[in-house]
Amino acid sequence: MAADNHIDRLMAHYQQGDFNAAAALIGQLSPQLHRFFVAQLASRADADDLLQETWLRIHKVRHTYRPSEPVLPWLYAIARRVRVDHYRKASRTTALHQELDDVATIAAPVSPEAGQLEDLAALLAPLSEGEREVIEMLKVEGMSLEEVARATSSTVGSVKQKSHRAYKKLRETVSLTVFRKGHTGGLS
Repeated sequence: MAADNHIDRLMAHYQQGDFNAAAALIGQLSPQLHRFFVAQLASRADADDLLQETWLRIHKVRHTYRPSEPVLPWLYAIARRVRVDHYRKASRTTALHQELDDVATIAAPVSPEAGQLEDLAALLAPLSEGEREVIEMLKVEGMSLEEVARATSSTVGSVKQKSHRAYKKLRETVSLTVFRKGHTGGLS
C-alpha cells in the first residue's frame, strides 16, 4: 500500500506541474506497463511504441486524474485504450494490405528472448481478450479486483466473472495437456 500511496503522490505532483515527479513516475511504472503490452504483442518494438503513446496520452490528460482515486487503475485504463486503438489501427491496416496485395496474413515472428513471456502468452492463448486482460492485471500486475474494475470500466462482479471463467478454461487446458502427455508417454 505504501508504494501505491507514493505513486499516487507522484501523480498528484506531476498533475501540478512537477516534472521531476513525472520522471520518477515514468521510471517506476514504465517496466510494469511495458510488461502489460509485451504480454499481448509478438513485437517488442510495438510494445515500446505503445508504452510511449501511453505516456504521451497520460501527459495530455493528466488534468483528468482525481488525486482522491488510486492512480494505477486510471493509468491502466489509458494503457488499455492505447492498446485497443493499436489493434483497431492494425486491423484496418492489415485489411487494407490484404485487399491491395491479395496475400495471406503473415504472423510477426516472436523474439526468442521473450522466454517466459512466450510461455505466459501460450498459457493464456485459449482465453478471450477480456479474460486475458483481467488475469494479467490480477495475477501478473497484482492489481485488486476494484482496480481492475476501474481500469476496464466494468464492475467488480464482471471482473470476478471473467476471472472465474478464465481460471476454469486454464484448469481445463492444463488438465487436457497433462492427460495428453500421460497417454503419449510425454511426447507432444
